[in-house]
Amino acid sequence: MASMAVSRIKREFKEVIKSEEIVQCSIKIELINDSWTELKGEIAGPPDTPYEGGKFQLEIKVPETYPFNPPKVRFITKIWHPNISSVTGAICLDILKENWAAAMTLRTVLLSLQALLSAAEPDDPQDAVVASQYKDNYEMFVLTARHWTNAYANGPLHFLELDGKIQRLKDMGIEENEARAALSRYNWDIERATQNLFS
Repeated sequence: MASMAVSRIKREFKEVIKSEEIVQCSIKIELINDSWTELKGEIAGPPDTPYEGGKFQLEIKVPETYPFNPPKVRFITKIWHPNISSVTGAICLDILKENWAAAMTLRTVLLSLQALLSAAEPDDPQDAVVASQYKDNYEMFVLTARHWTNAYANGPLHFLELDGKIQRLKDMGIEENEARAALSRYNWDIERATQNLFS
């Protein structure tokens, strides 16, 4: 990897680890290998959001052309959010694409992603199903996002009714993640989810 990119990442890595603001926001970053091209980030779900109490893991791949090109970032932890794919973890955020600037840092990226969890942009979605639920049935969106936070990001809440519906689909031979995704898509209507899974 180009030495300029490596020295820049090393400097930014230290900046993230030592930043008090980062500690207060519960943001972490760690190396996956010694080449500085693959990092793992973690952001805490912000207070007063459906993601509160959750810990979300991120895959960060830094290109050789960094900082002139943005890092490639995706959520490893499954999340129900209009701007993040519920299937692949791909993120729709302008600073990771056309609005990236070389002055931005890994710290900027992590804080921006945490802010995105507080302020979704459903009119510019990565996941159309989630965005449509967000706009058409916000209470159902919040319930679903909280449930996903609990199931995948070690969130603090339990949803006996929703868990019961997942269990019913599991009893029919459907894998748990697939059952949760189908129920989430159909606003937890078990009949529609079942029809979709078995059609």
